[in-house]
Order: sequence, then C-alpha cells, then structure tokens
Amino acid sequence: MLEELEIVVLTDDLPEHGLKAGDVGTIVLVHGEAEGYEVEFTSLTGETLAIVSVYPNQIRRVGHREIAHVRVLDA
Repeated sequence: MLEELEIVVLTDDLPEHGLKAGDVGTIVLVHGEAEGYEVEFTSLTGETLAIVSVYPNQIRRVGHREIAHVRVLDA
C-alpha cells in the first residue's frame, strides 16, 4: 500500500487538470484502505499546480534509476 508523503508517478493522462502520464506528485491523503489517494502536483519551484483524487491504478511508486523530465504545463 502507498503511504502519505510518498512520491508517486501518474500512469494516466488527466487532461482536465493539465496532467500527463509520467508527472510526479506527492500523496497528501490516503482514502480508506487504499481506495484512492489525494495527490499534489507542484512546479519545480514549489507552486501547487493541482491536487487530484486518483484511483490506485492511476499512480505507481517511483522506480529505481528513473529520472525526472521537465515540461511546461499548458495554460
């Protein structure tokens, strides 16, 4: 089970929030027994861009030897 404050990777595009698979966020709340999560996505300067409710199958743990990639969030 994933835990609060764990860094995760989005596995699905969420166009309504301007998010794409591969974006990195932090779990800020676990709903029940891993029924879902609130994940905060921030800019590299710390600005909150979105806090989104996701299902467990929409995020995953950060893998070994992965590297972040920078992109500009669409307005």
